[in-house]
Amino acid sequence: MSTYDVAVIGSGPGGYVAAIRCAQLGMKTAIIEKYNTLGGTCLNVGCIPSKALLDSSHHYHDAITHFEEHGIEISGDVKANLEKMIARKQNVVDTNTSGIQYLMDKNKITVYNGVGSFKDATHINIAKADGKSEEIEAKNIIIATGSKPSTLPFIKLDKKRVITSTEALSLKEIPKHMVVIGGGVIGLELGQVYKRLGAEVSVIEYMDRIIPTMDASLSKELQKVLKKQGVKFYTKHKVTGVKTSAKEVTITADDKKGNPVEFKGDYCLVSVGRKPYTDGLGLEKAGVTLSERGQVEVNAHLRTNIATIYAIGDVVKGAMLAHKAEEEGVFVAETIAGQKPHIDYNLIPGVVYTWPEVAAVGKTEEELKEAGVNYKSGQFSMRALGRSRASGDIDGFVKILADATTDEVLGVHMVGARVADLIAEAVTAMEFRASAEDIARMSHAHPTYAEAVKEAALDATGKRALHS
Repeated sequence: MSTYDVAVIGSGPGGYVAAIRCAQLGMKTAIIEKYNTLGGTCLNVGCIPSKALLDSSHHYHDAITHFEEHGIEISGDVKANLEKMIARKQNVVDTNTSGIQYLMDKNKITVYNGVGSFKDATHINIAKADGKSEEIEAKNIIIATGSKPSTLPFIKLDKKRVITSTEALSLKEIPKHMVVIGGGVIGLELGQVYKRLGAEVSVIEYMDRIIPTMDASLSKELQKVLKKQGVKFYTKHKVTGVKTSAKEVTITADDKKGNPVEFKGDYCLVSVGRKPYTDGLGLEKAGVTLSERGQVEVNAHLRTNIATIYAIGDVVKGAMLAHKAEEEGVFVAETIAGQKPHIDYNLIPGVVYTWPEVAAVGKTEEELKEAGVNYKSGQFSMRALGRSRASGDIDGFVKILADATTDEVLGVHMVGARVADLIAEAVTAMEFRASAEDIARMSHAHPTYAEAVKEAALDATGKRALHS
């Protein structure tokens, strides 16, 4: 029987990063993955493939709506070839997953393909696809099994007409009308992909606004922009049923007044969040406890109730984000090595990769009000930037929230072109507890989208924005 210092169950961003860091720290490491490719949901059916389709559909949308104003004339019809887009997406996925395999080899990490389950607190059984099994022993074990799409109890996912994000990444045709249940990140991103390609898209959201966990100003702005692009929204609607026929899906719901309404489409994307994936792990054999929400319970060190077993990523509490899982993977590896790492969960940024993009870090205005914090706000519109005017990406804004007394930045919220990248400046500033004036006094290259951050900081320090 092979013995390891650390065994990681699951090879998503949290799992494979944890394995790499353990190996870097001199630990003999193994990683167990039930699928044939490494990378987990993120690389295979999540973050990476969805961004590939977002980029492809963005190019197509620009070609049919914006090229002419840039002086680019195309003779003949511009057509969207979904089959080629899906093939390109798969090539991107394959390149990334093979890259993870390279990293495993480079760091001398042993990879086991099969379903890993606990035999006890130190032994893992690996059931392979050919029916054979293997057992390994590990001094420390990291659970990194991620999450899977959630649904509603009365919805039957046939994965043909009533689909999850996984199936939406590999459709054989462009929908005529895609009804999206859930106005969160995944539903909006994939909804925009197919809206660009010619589908009618309707989003049904139970809450009173889309992306409800983010600052309300971001929700309002994104909904306004997406409505302008043709997406239809039905907020404060409670879905009550989903029925399918050969080529049609009928969704029933109660509107904001409680009146029954009906939606018909050829595809229904169920995007109501994700839930921790612990099926088949055999946690009870190791003595590991779960919370009422099905999450693996951990302490501040991400250690379960069993001292040598840890859990990270979507399977534990907190935001279900790949970069959060990565930070936790490094954290656990360094903890096992006897170091004293730290994660500030307040500074884990959140991003929506629609266009315009949405990004945020720190506290929302709603959270600051609820906590009774005396704060000030500075905001700057993207349409006032020379760079935005040059590219034609004039939607959105940057908003900075700062403590009214100390001027320390408490939250930064953005909608606009490339804000998924811009948010890193805010994270850096807040990590070092910068004030709004600190950001305002930093030189920002001109012309760039990043100037909006400086201008919002100037606005927050005393309504000193120079270009509005």
